[in-house]
Amino acid sequence: MKVCALRFTETARARIINAGGECLTFDQLALRAPLGQNTVLLRGPKNAREAVRHFGPTPGVPHSHTKPYVRSKGRKFEKARGRRNSRGFKV
Repeated sequence: MKVCALRFTETARARIINAGGECLTFDQLALRAPLGQNTVLLRGPKNAREAVRHFGPTPGVPHSHTKPYVRSKGRKFEKARGRRNSRGFKV
């Protein structure tokens, strides 16, 4: 299999070559298939970034799985006021 990418890690390149494949750059691909015939374009998961876990409904609202930006995960941090009687009030 011929694989074309902007860059390869050393291990990825080694695994492709050991399996009998070939690593191409985009300029090499353009010379071999100028119109893109017999090629398949793949994209990686764009929502795999850790930052995406912070997007969505506000952390703390019901059924929200959004990750809050907090410095610690202890009982006093986003688990206190409004959630336990000993810290002011409980809803």
